[in-house]
Amino acid sequence: MTNKTITVDATDKVLGRLSSEVAKMLMGKDSPDYSPNVAPKTKVTIINASKTKMTEKRKLETMHEKYSGRPGGLKLKSNATIITHKGFVELYKLAIFNMLPANKLRDGMMKNLTVTE
Repeated sequence: MTNKTITVDATDKVLGRLSSEVAKMLMGKDSPDYSPNVAPKTKVTIINASKTKMTEKRKLETMHEKYSGRPGGLKLKSNATIITHKGFVELYKLAIFNMLPANKLRDGMMKNLTVTE
């Protein structure tokens, strides 16, 4: 597998649709030599993440869960709070992380992702 660098512009794109495309690129499903047990060396860069198109309803009503494992340890954050505190960069990383397969290759795939405002 060869090293490949892909740059994606997020201007006026929808967060979920772009995230699913990037997740497929990070898994290597866009290349002819795809193998599910090998992490490809494809590096993906998302630019202009702050210019992503998102409706107000999506910002306020979509909730992200974080559970510590203890009683009463469930924390919920909306897209609006994530955007104000950490920006669209963290929102893209969270969306793509959840779209990748939950196995030993996921951390390596996430290291190949770069998101810039």
